[in-house]
Amino acid sequence: MATTAPSSTRHALGRSVRANSPVAELYEDAIRHGEGLVAADGPLVVRTGKHTGRSPDDKFIVAEPTSEAKIWWGPVNRPISEAHYERLRARLVAYCEERDLYSQDCFIGAAPAHRRSLRVYTETAWASIFARNLFRRPTIDQLAGFAPNFTIICVPSFQADPETEGTRTGTAILVHLRRMEIIIVGTEYAGEIKKSAFTVMNYLMPDEGVLPMHSAINVGHAGDAAVFFGLSGTGKTTLSADPLRSLIGDDEHGWGDGITFNFEGGCYAKTIRLSPMYEPDIFQTTRRFGTLLENVDLDPGTRALDLASERFTENTRGAYPLEFIGNADETGLARTPRTVVFLTADAFGVLPPIAKLTREQAAYHFISGYTAKLAGTEVGVMEPKATFSACFGAPFMPRHPGEYAAMLVERLERDDVPVWLVNTGWTGGPFGVGERMDIAHTRAMVRAAVDGSLDRVPTRVDRNFGVAVPTACPDVPARFLDPRLTWADPDAYDRAAASLAAMFKENFATYADGVDAAIAAAGPGG
Repeated sequence: MATTAPSSTRHALGRSVRANSPVAELYEDAIRHGEGLVAADGPLVVRTGKHTGRSPDDKFIVAEPTSEAKIWWGPVNRPISEAHYERLRARLVAYCEERDLYSQDCFIGAAPAHRRSLRVYTETAWASIFARNLFRRPTIDQLAGFAPNFTIICVPSFQADPETEGTRTGTAILVHLRRMEIIIVGTEYAGEIKKSAFTVMNYLMPDEGVLPMHSAINVGHAGDAAVFFGLSGTGKTTLSADPLRSLIGDDEHGWGDGITFNFEGGCYAKTIRLSPMYEPDIFQTTRRFGTLLENVDLDPGTRALDLASERFTENTRGAYPLEFIGNADETGLARTPRTVVFLTADAFGVLPPIAKLTREQAAYHFISGYTAKLAGTEVGVMEPKATFSACFGAPFMPRHPGEYAAMLVERLERDDVPVWLVNTGWTGGPFGVGERMDIAHTRAMVRAAVDGSLDRVPTRVDRNFGVAVPTACPDVPARFLDPRLTWADPDAYDRAAASLAAMFKENFATYADGVDAAIAAAGPGG
């Protein structure tokens, strides 16, 4: 979308602010200031220093009267006092008085009735590109008289003082829900901008009758929307970018009354080992001007990218506008979904590749939010490690998971929406023994679930997890649908499945006080 010409002005924050600069000008500033390099085909490649991922232990929500009773306080939503926040904020404002900043005026929320006007202040030009790419860009007319009701201030060079400001380290992500303000300091990782904004929407939307979702959405020619929930690495972005369907968005959405809508205007995709064959639409975004690449390796001479390299991190990322995906729907709007898919990457290799869930099972697995970390991706992780993230996005969910789950179940029942659990992880054994699910098979199963083909297929009940598993699927070998048959040692499969089922039960006990008994009983062996 077209925007107003950039300007450098005296502002409420900073010595001066370059407001709404276009991407080309921000490229020039980034290069001039040594913030990054232009790769061979045009993307801007930057490094994020010691923080190559989010810092969840350094994120805090301000404990204040207007929001305090609605927050599910605990290890995810940590409180910080207003006094500490104000002390840090005052010092940050003074720090910025001698610095030139950038700002982008954006929207978050494609549905006008639920939209917020967002201003993002950043210390670097490249982070301003990130904000411009990821959020929704107003038109020139909309920017005239733009008044933000939501502000993000991101100044990585500033360090919090744990002794006097209540933080854990010099890094801090502070969310003030009365002020509608987010402060990010001590980290250059731009994902903090995106996910802290998502946290605020996840707090606001339930009061407007909207279920906020860490999900992707695509839509068919008949307007049949499909929602894909999933944590990082489960294939959410890949599977939603289906050339046969239009992409509404790849990560953050709301489900209201008769409508689903994207919160964002761009995508923030993992780029490690992207395949031009299996992920052509996402792959091509890494070959064009305007895309921002975080921590991607490149040849210093030719500037050619090396997407397979983990030299800086396994969590390499690309941030690009949604329109860089050829089949993206620029409206960001869709109707009520016809299908919901939960994605998990089971590195233990025991979950079936696809299964249909009852309403209670859907709530159970939604609250559980299971996937698995792989051996070698973190220091000390020597074998697959179960990861449970409530609502498939616990770090961004300020309310009790049971509240979001109740909203999901109400919508599933009201609109009679089927839910499928899809395992994009391993088969034939755990990671290191078995093989990753064939993406062609996974795409075939997802398409069959979405177009209704699997509704007419007989199912079997999985004896470990109690879910209904189809006995056949077009373009997928029948044997592949039963994970036990893919293991060389069926007894080893039984032990691994029993072990994972026990992990589910142990994890779910955390949420028992906030959910219905029927949901608690819908898990493995329930």
